[in-house]
Amino acid sequence: MSTALSIVMPAYNEAARIGKSLAEVLRFAAAYPGGAEVIVVDDGSTDATVRVVEGYLPGAGAALKLLRHPANRGKGAAVRTGFDAAAGDIVLFTDADLSAPIAEAPRLIELIRANACDIAIGSRALNPSLIRVNQTWVRRTMGRTFNRLVRVWTGLPIRDTQCGFKAFRRDIVASIFAAQRVQGFAFDVELLYLAAGRGLRIVEVPVTWNHVADSRVSLLADSAAMFGELVRIRVNDWRGVYDEAQTPARGTTGQAAE
Repeated sequence: MSTALSIVMPAYNEAARIGKSLAEVLRFAAAYPGGAEVIVVDDGSTDATVRVVEGYLPGAGAALKLLRHPANRGKGAAVRTGFDAAAGDIVLFTDADLSAPIAEAPRLIELIRANACDIAIGSRALNPSLIRVNQTWVRRTMGRTFNRLVRVWTGLPIRDTQCGFKAFRRDIVASIFAAQRVQGFAFDVELLYLAAGRGLRIVEVPVTWNHVADSRVSLLADSAAMFGELVRIRVNDWRGVYDEAQTPARGTTGQAAE
């Protein structure tokens, strides 16, 4: 039986909030036309994340899958594991904190269903008025600095590569995920860089967004890691690591209307 949509939710030590988020996502999936599945990928959590998700398995049935990494491998690795297991024609990944409400998902999905793009990515930059709870000034400044570096370093004309809310046409994007090498927070940049290189159509979509504070994230350490991953993407390209997955043509990127 075919599935119209797969929703991938990477999770690392999310016991305190994944229950509420998962309940919302499962309600959305149950009402989705054509059928939807929810795939939670536990990335080596050391808290009760797995137990919380397991509590939803009996009631959700086949609509919910729980996949586990025995050790923490990184957000990029978790999203790839979920994508590889997905059966949906369209695969949406969302952060476990639902900073972008799952109700915003149709704004991305419908663009792909209408064949307007191959990848639709949520953006916090296109319409700041949609941000209900903002990040701290320091995080906003570092995010903007990182985005400028991304645009200069990769040539991607995308204003927000890091919003954890993206949808993909599965059959078209499968080879991009297969070529992925970055497993950390900059995996989004790598995927979009490879997708643009293959000529895939990428559209940014303004979405409602609420910042959720996360004490597990080290601003300096994680930012340094992301900058290192950004350098690694270009080095991989220069070394020909992506040659089998990339063609010379650049893709088309755009912005969706509100």
